[in-house]
Amino acid sequence: MLAEVSALLAPIVAAIGYSSYKARQFEHAYPNIGELTDIGGYRMNALHVPRPETADLPPLVFIHGASGNLLDQTGAFREPLEGRAEMLFVDRPGHGYSERGGPENALPSGQADAIAKLMERRGIEKAVIIGHSFGGAIAAAFGVRHPDKTAGLLFLAPASHPWPGGIDWYYHVATTPVVGWLFNHALVVPLGLRRLERGTLNVFHPNPRPLDYIAKTGPSLVLRPRAFFNNATDFKRLHEYLRANAPHYSGISAPTVIITGDRDEIVWEHLHSRGLARDISGSELITVRGVGHKPDYLATDVAIAAIEKIAGQPRDLAAIARKAEERLAGLVTRPVDDIGWRAQAAR
Repeated sequence: MLAEVSALLAPIVAAIGYSSYKARQFEHAYPNIGELTDIGGYRMNALHVPRPETADLPPLVFIHGASGNLLDQTGAFREPLEGRAEMLFVDRPGHGYSERGGPENALPSGQADAIAKLMERRGIEKAVIIGHSFGGAIAAAFGVRHPDKTAGLLFLAPASHPWPGGIDWYYHVATTPVVGWLFNHALVVPLGLRRLERGTLNVFHPNPRPLDYIAKTGPSLVLRPRAFFNNATDFKRLHEYLRANAPHYSGISAPTVIITGDRDEIVWEHLHSRGLARDISGSELITVRGVGHKPDYLATDVAIAAIEKIAGQPRDLAAIARKAEERLAGLVTRPVDDIGWRAQAAR
């Protein structure tokens, strides 16, 4: 009997050991480039770029999407905005190198409050809040809950409204008691590494993924057991949260721009981006034709022009978007198959 139990447990123990070893490797490959700040009982991680003397823009706060970390938005925006603004690239609570905090941080409202506290600790009174994908739900919550700290809102392929359908199976498994712990500690790493290449290609589909995207943005950090559990928990709570809170968007009064692609199969443009444009009075919706879920990388120039317009500078965003479309038309696309990353849920 003992031999049978040992034979059963041995592969599980080996898988947990392998996953623990790989998690340390991920952190070695993508060390923390930010700084941890205590915001009252737990620490938030962020890369803070101080206000330069040449700044012509207000402070900017960047919020990454699901399965991500601050390296994603840093890779898209830090270099082109260097010397123009104070910038704060945030690891959302429980993601990247940020600690999770309390149960309220499983909701966009709690994460928005955490970012507001971090801004206070960093001496940022008011900022343009930029949210990509899942970060869009948090940016919207920030605009509703902290109007005094909101100089403007920029949504990039945002997840903002309840959607028909469900979420991928592994998010349900990851949050199941006991079974979820075993899944997160033994299976997520080997399964995730097999899907990483194809998954990141699908996030950019139908556009080409930058060749150095994985090397620069550390998507494997989400495969660490605690990070994967937090990511799955966020997903499971999102639909119910949006159903209850999307009606509050009409109270947002900050200058708002929404940028989306018409080929986004991760977060549906017609439901989320158009919904925000409908709900936020005076907002401007810019749809970039031929772009999928990553306008932050594919149409960075349009996003920066939107920040400039929010800051009061005259910009014809529609004309700038058309020029971006002309540029993108020359890029070579690569076919990808559907492996579940194009879920009916928002990424």
